[in-house]
Amino acid sequence: MTIFGTTADGRDVHAITIGNDTLRATLLTWGALLQDVRLAGVPYGLTLNSADLSDYTGGMHHYGGLMGPVVNRLSNAQAVIDGTSHQFEANYLDQHTLHSGAAGTHFKVWQIDEQAENSCILSVKLPNSEGGFPGNRTVRVHYRITGSTLSMTVTATTDAPTLINFANHSYWNLDASETWAGHRLQIAAGRYTPNDTAQIPTGEVRDVSGTSYDLRTPRDIHPQAPDFDTNFCLSDAPGALRDVLTLTGQSGVTMTVATNQTGIQVFDAGTTHRPHRAPYEGLAIEAQSWPDAPNKPGFPGIELHPGQTYEQITSWRFSAP
Repeated sequence: MTIFGTTADGRDVHAITIGNDTLRATLLTWGALLQDVRLAGVPYGLTLNSADLSDYTGGMHHYGGLMGPVVNRLSNAQAVIDGTSHQFEANYLDQHTLHSGAAGTHFKVWQIDEQAENSCILSVKLPNSEGGFPGNRTVRVHYRITGSTLSMTVTATTDAPTLINFANHSYWNLDASETWAGHRLQIAAGRYTPNDTAQIPTGEVRDVSGTSYDLRTPRDIHPQAPDFDTNFCLSDAPGALRDVLTLTGQSGVTMTVATNQTGIQVFDAGTTHRPHRAPYEGLAIEAQSWPDAPNKPGFPGIELHPGQTYEQITSWRFSAP
């Protein structure tokens, strides 16, 4: 564990590296973010990152972070929770909520609860009504490496009915290339949720057959063919951990994502980039529940009640050619 940097208000942010001879990952206590992933035999990192904390507290505040308590968008910055209407920060287009606004867990310094050679546990407490979200909530994330697999388990509890939907927001480029053009993508999803012009699901659940989002068979992908900021529907309820997505670079480096979640978002980074880099440098791949679920009848629910424990499991399995 080392000090990675210090926030503007004087809090130290630590970097923690875990792993083995095959796979190593570096995590930051800022946002519980995944800062670096290194696979033996590959001479570069696999996830887009920065060595400067000010990038993560600034324009790169979505890169690698654990986004919550509610990832993605909530339309009109509101939702009904347990029969009561709640209003949140309208930080997206001055109308909607994106990644929970300033109350997002990617803006927090997490506590280190446990650390070992191959794993670590971080935690954060979220106070009642912060950002408009009810309940005093305790969130823990357990990162661990086994062989060539990095796994993440997020748990959360609350003392009042609330909304919970976490996702890791790392950007991946398996070739260390200027863009992800030419990567091959496969997603085990027969449906997706179309968006409106604000990138919020319309409420329709559409079959991928005959669309550019049919990725059930592996296919080479390129920027704007199609545009990606898309939730792919994996199931109608959380279930067992299973492989759902495979990304392969032109280098032959492969990443297989498994999750217990109901959806997985793919974002092409066409509207974001690291300092001095171009758009489309990496693909964000976010296992999650479907966006805007409280405002879309029929979408899998994301309410969490006292006495329940939320559990989000995602893993990334890597191989080199």
